[in-house]
Formats: sequence, C-alpha cells, structure tokens
Amino acid sequence: MNVSNPIEQAMLTRIKKRGHGWVFSASDFPDLGSRPAVDKALSRMATAKTVRRVARGLYDVPHQHPIVGLTAPDIDSVAKALAGKTGTRLQPTGAYAANLLGLSDQVPAKVVFLTDGRSKRVQLGKLDISLKQTSPRLMATAGSISGLVIHALRYLGKAHVNEVTINRLDSRLAPADRKRLWADAAFAPTWIAGIMRRLAAGT
Repeated sequence: MNVSNPIEQAMLTRIKKRGHGWVFSASDFPDLGSRPAVDKALSRMATAKTVRRVARGLYDVPHQHPIVGLTAPDIDSVAKALAGKTGTRLQPTGAYAANLLGLSDQVPAKVVFLTDGRSKRVQLGKLDISLKQTSPRLMATAGSISGLVIHALRYLGKAHVNEVTINRLDSRLAPADRKRLWADAAFAPTWIAGIMRRLAAGT
C-alpha cells in the first residue's frame, strides 16, 4: 500500500525488513516520531488493514496461508513484544513448554512465560498469554533447551515421565543441546537433573 505520511513510510520499511511473524508496538519505532504520532500512524495502518491489531497496543502483518487462511499471531513473538524492553528474558512453562518439545499435542488456552522483566498479560481471542516476573535463579536457564526440558518435565510430573518421554526428548537433541543439559542440570530438581544427565550422555 502506498502511503504519503513519512512516518508511516518509515515504519512500513522497518516492518517489511522484519518480515511476517514480527509482532510490534509503538515502542519499536521511537526514532521515527513522537509517541502520539507513531500511535496515530499504527491506528491508521490498522484501519487500512496494512497491519493487524492483535491486542491492545500490539500489531503484526497478517499472513494469508493458501490452505488454512489467515494465520494466528506467533505466541513467542507476542510474548517478546509484550515484554517490550530489549534484553528481557522469557522462559516458556507448563503445557506450552511440553508442546514446544513435542511431548504434548495440546496447545494450551493459557500460556505462561517466566520473565526477569515486568509481569504482564494479554488476551488474544481465547488465548491468554501471561508474563510472570520471577527470581534470577529460576531464570538461570531461560531461553535454552535446558529451560524447556526442566519446565516441560515439571509440568508432566515424575509419575508421567517414562521411557517414551525420554526417547522423544533424546531424538530432538543436537550435540550442543546435550552439553547444555549437562551444564545446567544443577538448576533442576533432583529427578529432572538425573534425566538431563542421562540425555546429555546419550544413554
């Protein structure tokens, strides 16, 4: 879409560079104009359907899939946009962590990320995404394979983790992942640490 407003032109250039899937807010364009000007530009682009308003203050460029139609915003991208400040770490937990590792087919209606930033929450239709501020120790493995494994296994529970579970995890690991699991086992509960060391050893 051709636009004459210079702020919108600059914003669209940045949006196109980031590509489909990027979820953004006015805070991603502080160098292009005042906050009111950027807010107005986003509102105009949303009205023109150049961008999609996915939640209050959050936008993306909608992607039309040839089979499934208009795709939903990416959960991780929404969480990153919700976190806002660059450098804020996020750690998927619960059913979502298990889903990311292929240990569960369930896509939860409520997705919780631990964060070293501020606690926040956003509703995307029926999907609830929450960021919960936590301690530095619980964020020690954030953003790594170790963090996903720890939180996925904690969600499943010791009684429900068996050889099938461990084999599924094992099949997804690269050599670098195994080294990381070994190094981070100290941050996990004892029973999970044992599984992490076993996976690290490839046995």
